[in-house]
Amino acid sequence: MAGEQTVIDLTRPLSPETMVYPGDPAVRFSSIDEDGATVTALSLCSHSGTHIDAPRHYYKDGAGVDQIPLTHLVGECRVIDLQGAGDLISAKDLGEKLLGSSRVLIKTRFSQETAFDRHYPALSSDAATLLCREKVVCVGIDTPSVEPFTGDGSVHRQLLKEGIAIIELLDLSGVAEGKYWLAALPLSLTGLDGAPARVVLLTHHGEEP
Repeated sequence: MAGEQTVIDLTRPLSPETMVYPGDPAVRFSSIDEDGATVTALSLCSHSGTHIDAPRHYYKDGAGVDQIPLTHLVGECRVIDLQGAGDLISAKDLGEKLLGSSRVLIKTRFSQETAFDRHYPALSSDAATLLCREKVVCVGIDTPSVEPFTGDGSVHRQLLKEGIAIIELLDLSGVAEGKYWLAALPLSLTGLDGAPARVVLLTHHGEEP
């Protein structure tokens, strides 16, 4: 990774206006000024904004977000453009686009959205099966969930059972399909089911994705 690089921030800003999944608590900030200093109390869900799901999200005895190996979340990755795939992304849509990548970020039409829409694109069961079979260790998507809004949790369970880290609600609107270097670092919240994360891509200047 020597040489000049560009850093691309994929993180959606956290604020009281941040979209939340129906039923999740809204983001709230409460600032206090005292003796010339400001401190702010935060109230938010562990799955607020751009965030990472841990196995404990669906498995009571699963690993917490602080136990996800950072090697899953840092390293070479591939951005796959599936804006034309429709609302249910299939194994056929992923097809040869995986190209042996162990970390995959899926770009859909939703990167342009700022309000929740229950028809957001998501992974089908066979797409999750393919990711497991191909030994992917991290999958990210620019929608509120890898699971369809009408899903029963099976897509999450398939991925999390295999120890695949899930990143949701990325902003991939300005990112072209191709190969990058990923750094996705969740807050180290002990034993929790997920955590907000700062997610960035690195690319060399002049390097073709």
